[in-house]
Amino acid sequence: MANLRNLKKEIDYRLEEVVFDCDMAICFQPSKEETIFAIMQEAVAVRNALYIKANNPAEPHNRSLVRKHYAALRTEMVEAYEKLCEKLSAVNGENK
Repeated sequence: MANLRNLKKEIDYRLEEVVFDCDMAICFQPSKEETIFAIMQEAVAVRNALYIKANNPAEPHNRSLVRKHYAALRTEMVEAYEKLCEKLSAVNGENK
């Protein structure tokens, strides 16, 4: 990871992608708006939690631990946003 600023930009970028996908899903399936909106709110909560973790590494003066912290944070970010996309796909796959 190059720096904290790039990590934060990637967190925001992934949030924007999930929110955009949710907006498109609402446009095509207005009957599922509440469920999709809940996914959107969860995505914002994930973003906020990731920002808190990014701004507060456990041991800020130990470079090795900080690198490990941010590597784990990046992995957590990818997994969290993948789960949100899977939830959205499951909602879109349901027939009502």
